[in-house]
Amino acid sequence: MEFSHAEIKKWVQRVLPVVLGAAGGYAYYYFIGCTSGSCPISSNPYISTAYGGIVGALLIPRSAKSGASSGDKQ
Repeated sequence: MEFSHAEIKKWVQRVLPVVLGAAGGYAYYYFIGCTSGSCPISSNPYISTAYGGIVGALLIPRSAKSGASSGDKQ
């Protein structure tokens, strides 16, 4: 099964922000994290990594759909 260059680029554009966000979330836990346990996000590496991944997913650019949009009606 071979993938075209466009398919690979599409997957990289979708996955890379999530992976970088997760890495950033873990880095936040590691370097800044809360040691007392009173901080709900930064005291647990799994939660901070998940939150970072979610933030990365929110940064994925939306692709414009081809065809007529609702603003093109005349």
